[in-house]
Amino acid sequence: MKLLPDELRARLPALYAQEGEAEPVVYAKFFLPGTGWTWYVTEGSQQEDDFLFFGFVVGLESEFGYFVLSELENVRTPLGLAVERDLAFREGKLTDVVPVPDI
Repeated sequence: MKLLPDELRARLPALYAQEGEAEPVVYAKFFLPGTGWTWYVTEGSQQEDDFLFFGFVVGLESEFGYFVLSELENVRTPLGLAVERDLAFREGKLTDVVPVPDI
């Protein structure tokens, strides 16, 4: 599965386009099956030979951060599973699409 199809690439706002927004829009969701890792994409831009995303990352911690397409494409679980794009995901405001963490 292609993580960044042309249609999504064209729709993503450039890096820093939503910087001042209290409720940025999330355009895509990537996840690593069998783990707790999820990447919610809010922005992205071509950076030389790679594509740099910004968004909310749920992993060891839950925080905003940058991540690159090449790393997502190369990550594998011990069982060999790769990062996938959630095809059922519908874009929306951050608090509408990111689940509230269990405390």
